[in-house]
Amino acid sequence: MDASHWAGASAPAPARRRGAVLERAILDAALEQLGTVGWNGLTMEGVAAGAQTGKAAVYRRWPTKEDLVADALRAGLPGVLDAVPDLGSVREDLLALCLRARDAMFSRSGCALRAVIHECDSIEAEHFHSVIVEGVVQPTVAMLHEIISRGIERGEVRGDAANGYVYDAIPAMMMYRSKICGSEWSDREVEEMLDQLMVPLLRPGNS
Repeated sequence: MDASHWAGASAPAPARRRGAVLERAILDAALEQLGTVGWNGLTMEGVAAGAQTGKAAVYRRWPTKEDLVADALRAGLPGVLDAVPDLGSVREDLLALCLRARDAMFSRSGCALRAVIHECDSIEAEHFHSVIVEGVVQPTVAMLHEIISRGIERGEVRGDAANGYVYDAIPAMMMYRSKICGSEWSDREVEEMLDQLMVPLLRPGNS
């Protein structure tokens, strides 16, 4: 017999994954599927194949596609920042936040989230509402609140700008341009959005 036979015979069988290790592999496979084939193309069978496990192992933990995707998003939602930027001016702070948010949304988990937001109908989207609000919306609003509040203290920002309408403006604009217009938001476009929309909106005397 040739050497390749003996090499194959001596190779150890792959270890069987269980518990948290297997669950992590399944969740990672779900994120990968969302990013490549989207919500409409994702199947439980495809996730099982991606995780190199059986379909039964997926259904045992997540009886529906919605349950699986909700947990995958919870486990892998893109982080925007470890700390709120503090670069000395509200414009520079907002620019840093927007650029990192854009980059996060084009990461693997960010692409998965976008697939859900862009492709789910209103009934399907209800399964993910709390995941998105708690994991993305609330942290983003908290960071915007801190940046704008610092700007008010420095006199850069009008005193009544710390409100929900202002906090909604940047995420709404970025989501609209991404979803409706297909824009990927270049650095220049982010700067133009801030200089033409947000900075004038926040400027003292613009109440």
